[in-house]
Amino acid sequence: MRAVRLAAVIMLLASPAFAQIPKLNLLADKPGKTEDEKNAEAAQEKAYKDSLKKIPDQKAPSDPWGSVRSDAAAAPAAKSASTTKKSKSTAGSGASAN
Repeated sequence: MRAVRLAAVIMLLASPAFAQIPKLNLLADKPGKTEDEKNAEAAQEKAYKDSLKKIPDQKAPSDPWGSVRSDAAAAPAAKSASTTKKSKSTAGSGASAN
């Protein structure tokens, strides 16, 4: 039983090292493409590029919340200026009342 456990531990420790062994291709590579295959591939590439040219230019991405954000950013700035004036006037009237 100890031998089985020891073998399992050794296999678990050796598996990362085994994964680093380069794969060797001992089979001969495929023969090169024939002239017909090259012409067919060139025709496909040309058709693909032509189809890309037919796609209309896209508009800039629309931001549905863009107007909300710009109004919200401008509104607090305007409110803060008006609230500052109000707070000064109420502070002044409150001080004169005392």
